[in-house]
Amino acid sequence: MESGRGRNKLSPFFCVNRLIALKVEDEHVLNYTQGLIFDLIEKRIVTGLRIDHVDGLYDPTSYLQKVRARAPATYIVVEKILDLNENLPPFWPVQGTTGYDFTNHVNELFCQKKNERAFSKIYASVTGLKNSYEDVVHDNKKLMIQEDMASDVHNLAQLLKNISSRDSHGSDITLSALRRALTEVLAVFPVYRTYISQVMVSEDDRKYILAAVDQARANLPALFHEFAFIRRFLLLDFPDYVSEEEKRDWLHFAMRFQQLSGPVMAKGVEDTTHYVYNRLLSLNEVGGRPGHFGCSLEEFHNFNTKKRDLWPDSLNATSTHDTKRGEDARARINVLSEMPDEWLKKLRTWIKINRGKKKRVQGLGVPDRNDEYFLYQTLIGAWPFSDAEYPEFIARIKRYIVKAVREAKVHTAWLKPDTEYENAYVSFVEKILTRSEANEFLKEFMPFCRKVSHYGILNSLSQTLIKITSPGVPDFYQGSELWDLSLVDPDNRRPVDFEKRRAMLAGIREHDDADIGRLVQDLLSTREDGKIKLFLIYRALKAKKANREIFRSGAYLPFESAGRFRSHVIAFACRYQRQWAMVIAPRFLSPLVQEEDFPLGRQVWQDTEVIMPNGVPAAWRNVITSEVLSAGKALSVGDILLSFPVALLMGEGTE
Repeated sequence: MESGRGRNKLSPFFCVNRLIALKVEDEHVLNYTQGLIFDLIEKRIVTGLRIDHVDGLYDPTSYLQKVRARAPATYIVVEKILDLNENLPPFWPVQGTTGYDFTNHVNELFCQKKNERAFSKIYASVTGLKNSYEDVVHDNKKLMIQEDMASDVHNLAQLLKNISSRDSHGSDITLSALRRALTEVLAVFPVYRTYISQVMVSEDDRKYILAAVDQARANLPALFHEFAFIRRFLLLDFPDYVSEEEKRDWLHFAMRFQQLSGPVMAKGVEDTTHYVYNRLLSLNEVGGRPGHFGCSLEEFHNFNTKKRDLWPDSLNATSTHDTKRGEDARARINVLSEMPDEWLKKLRTWIKINRGKKKRVQGLGVPDRNDEYFLYQTLIGAWPFSDAEYPEFIARIKRYIVKAVREAKVHTAWLKPDTEYENAYVSFVEKILTRSEANEFLKEFMPFCRKVSHYGILNSLSQTLIKITSPGVPDFYQGSELWDLSLVDPDNRRPVDFEKRRAMLAGIREHDDADIGRLVQDLLSTREDGKIKLFLIYRALKAKKANREIFRSGAYLPFESAGRFRSHVIAFACRYQRQWAMVIAPRFLSPLVQEEDFPLGRQVWQDTEVIMPNGVPAAWRNVITSEVLSAGKALSVGDILLSFPVALLMGEGTE
């Protein structure tokens, strides 16, 4: 990665000591700080808890057990960022996670996996950056350790040195070498943390520790003995002569290590790399892995099946207070993955037009190529549907790009801001967004942005229906009932017009049963106001409530598709006894329909059909449109999606 003009400091969150001063797993501290919450639970005023930053605790398992003992019937979810193949600890007494795992799986469904190589080439050619995502993560985690967590690693190394005095190899290893080795292990650790809290190591924890130590040793082979030493202590591989007291010391070291690995990951990845590695910004999400470009149907169905079996009450989130972009902004940016050639052509045009609008700061054109690439994706994702919002939009973008470059820590940072670079970047934004006849950029940009936003709407409708009907509890962040094109906080904390949403919902309720066909047509023609999304949420949640057992207790069944556009169809069913629900949601629609058109009817879908397994109902009713279909061995997607872009079909009985 280019070094820019100096890598600086962390954003304030991890630099404010009072935020990390509570040892909440201590019984006295727990009762003192959270007694009010437990009182509210006992009085049934509060029935659910969201527990954030659980990985920051010394002993998360013990804390959760104490909370569960005080709130035995309470719905509890934890904010836990899981790697793509990582499992939530099965021994945690919770209902599941706050839904970042679902966010990233459903989001990647709409990223065209086959275009990964093309996007890597585009990103490298436009920005000049050729490092892999994994390399950028490694470098940024080491940066966080060396500049802001060096004392923590030193203390950890000192702790290990002190408790290893009886070890035959301990005297041969220097404190300096231990610091270097621990830094490398933390930099390559594949997950946020392990959960060793007793004198035993789970198979998952062992796997992550071994993978990290092996990778660290490959990176720094000269520290072979130090890595072998650290591995023994992290795995609690006790020699016979170690006393019970010494075993507790070993355990304390392992627990301190895993308490540190979480903030290293958080600051190195979520709050730094996700503002630096910008190949496709829709993937730069909390818990996301931007190096993993797209999710296959099989991967998504496997995720949903596992979730149904292990954590059926976990949240399905698509936006939260912490997401980097609103769900519908991500849905738009995902459209770019379908059109790499057009995207590259537009980028080259915009860069050429805007070249003269850059200021030079210490010899560097501002913004640099990576920040400019970041900006164009941001504009596409967040561009408002209404012209009335445009002045506020410019102000929001100006605030946002200052935050983004400070988080990236390439040219400026929170604790040591380079206002010269920031002001030059803000000036660039003002110039390219000023509406005038002379602004060639907006003339070139707007037609493409409108095109992408249309397909983004279609992605959003599919994403919304999948969230509601997949195993789990659908979660709706404030304001996301309509189009959510917000950016990271504080942008996503702006006031929400709930009266507008209530009025829209009242209108939907008034007309949805009287003339559903006309209502659907009106919603399609006025789709930019977001009412169509609210309508889908209302109809799908109403059906889910009326058929609770199908979705809560039913089996999850992926359905196969056939025909020319089979890879563009997401299809699955839920079955409970003789009751069925089937979901049809399209994706990758830019090759199927022209801008402004909808993926409706056999003319679009041609021979594409959903294969019906044995024992399914003979008749289905689309609860979104009230249309009734008959099923044989297959159902035509063109018949299913006849008047609305997604479908939720309900059927009862068997053939």
